[in-house]
Amino acid sequence: METAQQFSKTKMRSLSKRAEQMPYSPIRKLAPLADEAKKKGITVFHLNIGQPDIKTPKELFDAIADYKEDVLRYGPSGGLLDLRLAVVKYYRELGINIDLDNVWITTGGSEAIIFAMMAVCDAGDEILVFEPFYTNYNGFSVMSNVKLVPVTTDVEHGFHLPSAQKIEERITPRTKAILINTPNNPTGTVLTEEEMFIIYKLCKQHQLFLLSDEVYREFVYDGKSQISALSLPEIEKQVILMDSISKRFSACGARVGCLVSRNPEIMNALLRFGQARLCPPTLEQIGAIAAYQHIDEYIKPIIAEYEERRNFLFEQIKEIPGVYGHKPEGAFYTVLRLPVADADHFCRWLLSDFSYNNKTVMLAPANGFYSTPGKGADEVRIAYVLNKAQLAEALEVLKKGLEVYKSR
Repeated sequence: METAQQFSKTKMRSLSKRAEQMPYSPIRKLAPLADEAKKKGITVFHLNIGQPDIKTPKELFDAIADYKEDVLRYGPSGGLLDLRLAVVKYYRELGINIDLDNVWITTGGSEAIIFAMMAVCDAGDEILVFEPFYTNYNGFSVMSNVKLVPVTTDVEHGFHLPSAQKIEERITPRTKAILINTPNNPTGTVLTEEEMFIIYKLCKQHQLFLLSDEVYREFVYDGKSQISALSLPEIEKQVILMDSISKRFSACGARVGCLVSRNPEIMNALLRFGQARLCPPTLEQIGAIAAYQHIDEYIKPIIAEYEERRNFLFEQIKEIPGVYGHKPEGAFYTVLRLPVADADHFCRWLLSDFSYNNKTVMLAPANGFYSTPGKGADEVRIAYVLNKAQLAEALEVLKKGLEVYKSR
């Protein structure tokens, strides 16, 4: 029998299946090509990532600068009390009645999603998700050893949900939860009252948990509003809400999120996960408290700005032959179908082989926002996070790029 010492001399131990299956992010995987383009002096318009260009609230930075403790100690595993109170106040002002015991602070919305998946699923359990979806759900599911079961939506129907029957067909004995994201990244779709009722009925009938990613709650246009999963009746103990300050306060680098649930058993499990990683970042929580105190004066102008950018984007898209998209109801993304067979190759080509007036554009191939193989091959996600002047330049470059690419 081969000893461990003999094995170490003859063979290299393989990585875990988790490591091998972990996908690259389609949002970031082309970054090396963008870096090479910049080294050549080419301006790259970043439409690939949801990084807002709007300034973070000054009050957030001021609060951090005013932190006067001599030692930056560990904080509570569930987050600073004052931030939890600020989050409770924020939800109550939205008409959602929660208490302090219903809120834990997390290290970004990403940790909130991973914790939620791990809290409700054992290895190999399934979560229904509507594709295209936030690409990192794929990575989170690998890390959590959970299987995502996709229910496909399409651009022709504005990426809205299929019928309740089609969704129910995907439910198996291993299904533990439904995961929704409204407003949606990458599509910008906002689920309607009818769609939320479908989700509610399925969760109630099949005793499924409902994981609701509501990071873009405020980003809803045309006078509409988002319906929170916390407002659904009779399934309140089945709902886990995941949230973040990243987009709301243009503070993506702060890494402060939260989990909200009215189920004491879930909250107890989530706290134990939190204790294992010790605590969320203290200084950023201090800043988040101040940001929530000034949310009313900060958020409304931002929403108006993004709605204006969305309208401008879709006016300009009409001028690009062969591009098709649905005007989103919320968030600051849209998925566009391009007149190319391989959008992934096109996105790479834009960075490695093309420039127009010494400029090019970086997009996110949409195939990475699907779980079903082959889906999204001719689609890209665009994040309209640039001001209108830059957005106009980027779209001009995109139009020219498509012309050159198709004529090769």
